[in-house]
Amino acid sequence: MLRVPLEEFEALVGRALDQLPEEFGHLLDNVAVLVEDEPDPEILAEMGFGPGEELLGLYTGIPLTEREVGWTALPDAVTIYRGPLLRHCRDRRELIREVRDTVVHELGHHFGLSDEEMPY
Repeated sequence: MLRVPLEEFEALVGRALDQLPEEFGHLLDNVAVLVEDEPDPEILAEMGFGPGEELLGLYTGIPLTEREVGWTALPDAVTIYRGPLLRHCRDRRELIREVRDTVVHELGHHFGLSDEEMPY
């Protein structure tokens, strides 16, 4: 398994956020991006994950496309799971790409995209 200290992994997530196009920045004001080591087993069970299946990231909240005018609530959250990503990647280059792709994928859900509509 690839080994990357938590601080360095968090910096990779930060870099992925910094690389997003500027026009999306104002749409992320109410989104918390978190890093956790592992997903909660209850979440995996609720989502139907079987043994050996890994969850790399998770979006929780109400997509922008489902909100009404004047909508207010707690921040949405994107959680990036460090353990599964480290197990999934063979080297640092692959990790950088997978972290970026996972961040973009989960933020895509915030923008209302389904898994099938994601750019990758």
